Amino acid sequence: MMNLHLEVDRSDLATTRLAGESLTDLRPGQVRFRIERFAVTSNTVTYAVTGDVLGYWDFFPASESGWGRVPAMGWAEVVASNHPEVTPGARYYGWFPMSRYVDMAVKPTADGLRDEGPHRAAHAPVYRAYVRTDRDPYYQPGEDAEDRHALLRGLFITGFLAEDFFADNDYFGAARVLVLSASSKTALGFAHCADARTGIEVIGVTSPANHAFTHGLGCYDEVVCYEDIESVPSQAPIVSIDMSGNGAVLARVHAHFGDQLRHSMAIGRSHHDAPPRAEGLPGPRPAFFFAPTQVKKRLQDWGPHGYQQRTASSLQKFVEASRAWLTVVRSNGADAAAATWREVHAGHVPPSTGHVVSMWD
Repeated sequence: MMNLHLEVDRSDLATTRLAGESLTDLRPGQVRFRIERFAVTSNTVTYAVTGDVLGYWDFFPASESGWGRVPAMGWAEVVASNHPEVTPGARYYGWFPMSRYVDMAVKPTADGLRDEGPHRAAHAPVYRAYVRTDRDPYYQPGEDAEDRHALLRGLFITGFLAEDFFADNDYFGAARVLVLSASSKTALGFAHCADARTGIEVIGVTSPANHAFTHGLGCYDEVVCYEDIESVPSQAPIVSIDMSGNGAVLARVHAHFGDQLRHSMAIGRSHHDAPPRAEGLPGPRPAFFFAPTQVKKRLQDWGPHGYQQRTASSLQKFVEASRAWLTVVRSNGADAAAATWREVHAGHVPPSTGHVVSMWD
């Protein structure tokens, strides 16, 4: 039986190939996932762009140097097991390679499995977790709901945690937040949460092509284009959250707001071809937001049940709202997966479209 992977050239992410290999016998402690489908978003591309810095290439190592297997959020079923506590048949949500199968050394947990491969040991537990569907507090049944969770769940929870971090720090004394790459799904999750909070003005920054879409969502008090950043009044305190990773844009934000910029959060890189940020910007030093740190804090503050209740309730509202603005496009087959990757990497997918792909014809 053959496995098939979509791999990308780590030095030129637009270049892909299909790599096949024969499936071998499972080693003790391993299970085999049959990957049903996964989401391909601009954030998936960000995993590749930041793969060396944040270790995403280590999730599912490729067999040949110079090539990588990009992690994507999706659904899979355990179809074989050589672990005494894991039986085949259950379905799981989590990070999977863009492949048909993946073999994984696992450890059972209260809500599913954890990847125990030595190549994953350095990663936060939340990045190694696979949640079993019948134990999943976030699960919503139905193919459409599952597709929307593949597209939105991880990104929304990151946005939720980023907004929660600001709220936990009283927005650093500001009553305004500037959201760069405001049409990205993580940004929309953040804005959904910030808009629900009393007394916070949410200002989105996006491209002219995405302005009407972003403005029409209703979760931003104001939406401006990148060229109009300087039109936002600079006299009052403000914080920023940068999903774009565009160094030139962030430099303008810092130059315009100066010391009134009370916190500069870096969280993504949707503008993956843009130059990185420079050092020595006016105002606060940009600070990378690491979501698992906020997860750990809130698990201590709220307890596991409280954390799940708050995030699940907010996520469900966001997923339901997405039906008004997000069209899910399903594609099947390895060639379709490669074509979708190239389209998303090139930035040709509007924010109103979400791609869910299966490597199976």
